[in-house]
Amino acid sequence: MKRMIFWSGMLGLVLGANGAFAQTSGQSLRPVVRPAVAPPLNIVDVAASGTAIEQVMRPKLRSDTIKGQAETALALATSAAGFDAWVSGFKQRATRQGIRSATLDPAFRGVTFDSDVIRRDRNQSEFTKTIWQYLASAASDRRIANGKAALAKHRTTLEAIERRYGVEKEVVVAVWGLESGYGAYRGSNDVIRSLSTLAYEGRRGAFFEEQLIAALKILQNGDTAPRNMTGSWAGAMGHTQFIPTSYLAYAVDFTGDGRRDIWSEDPTDALASTAAYLKNAGWKTGQPWGVEVQLPQGFDYAQANRSTKKTPGAWARLGVRDMSGRKVANHGRAAILLPAGAGGAAFMIFDNFAAIERYNAADAYVIGVGHLSDRIKGGGPIRSSWPTDERALTFAERKEIQQRLTRAGFNTQGVDGRIGPNTIDAIRAFQRNRGLVPDGYASSALLQKLR
Repeated sequence: MKRMIFWSGMLGLVLGANGAFAQTSGQSLRPVVRPAVAPPLNIVDVAASGTAIEQVMRPKLRSDTIKGQAETALALATSAAGFDAWVSGFKQRATRQGIRSATLDPAFRGVTFDSDVIRRDRNQSEFTKTIWQYLASAASDRRIANGKAALAKHRTTLEAIERRYGVEKEVVVAVWGLESGYGAYRGSNDVIRSLSTLAYEGRRGAFFEEQLIAALKILQNGDTAPRNMTGSWAGAMGHTQFIPTSYLAYAVDFTGDGRRDIWSEDPTDALASTAAYLKNAGWKTGQPWGVEVQLPQGFDYAQANRSTKKTPGAWARLGVRDMSGRKVANHGRAAILLPAGAGGAAFMIFDNFAAIERYNAADAYVIGVGHLSDRIKGGGPIRSSWPTDERALTFAERKEIQQRLTRAGFNTQGVDGRIGPNTIDAIRAFQRNRGLVPDGYASSALLQKLR
């Protein structure tokens, strides 16, 4: 089964270094992130208002940009002209997969090509945030306060969900907060229109056609009506932003009304479905996602990787302690994660980190959910400092790091701009070779050394 059945249509971020989207998806079903070098920006972070995490970006336009926009507009107009013919062909394929005309006809009534969806798909995640900037949004004071209010308002429902699925209510609320601002930003796009546009456009046609078929099955099952099926521009739906295939696999009717309703003002089914998903992903009741830790002088940073797991007791014998200087409680085997390298916070992460990771493969997102849930529960802020003099790398710079590492004899097994395990291993090897701290962190300082 494919990993990662949700995505946040609002996230809109690429995180540098270890926080980059790890599209190993065998992989994630979130849209592939395609960052690029950005022109100068004015970035407005709207997280303080409690909205979903997003950036408003206003790039300065140059003549080549205007020319590109004109070419794009012409291409989109050409695409729109062939859309109706594509829909006719798609309906035949859908019929062969069991979708009845009684479902297809109302679903596509009035549906047209949506050029705005294509523009957003082609421009998504071109800009970067550091892990500490992201977490400042994910666990802003306003988001924490709104999360506590949402928990208080829906406590009875959330406690019932926790009893059934074993997923702590604060974690479910934190996912809700990051995905839709506690239901405030669920998306208003017509999902059938968005998915059919993306499937027709073809860049990831097979993926979006699969989602479109799944959306039609949802309609055929009677869970909602075509024009009530709204969501993000990329088809993520409801309070916790299910894509259609994830809905079919994991959505539940917790209210018992005969429909798995994730679209209405009542978030019950959506929250229960999120808990059902995390339980299926291997959630362990009572286990933390991770614990902030302090590392000893002389720590072997080569051991700070996801494949090196030890019990908290074994880590304690190496000098790893929590932020109060105590041994971390034994919640099972754990790895050490350095999302900003040796110069930032360190976390001892447990199996529940991987369960959240199935929801979104970005380390920053998982830490964001985990940390927000801790804050909603009454925990304090992250205590370690961050290397705030560092900046997030652009997509072009991450590719350059991979190219230069490979040319220097430290093969990254490909050049795709994503800092995954192979690139991190290559960085560590380069760092050891040069007598640097082998933390595997892709930074602007590393790039300068490679140059």
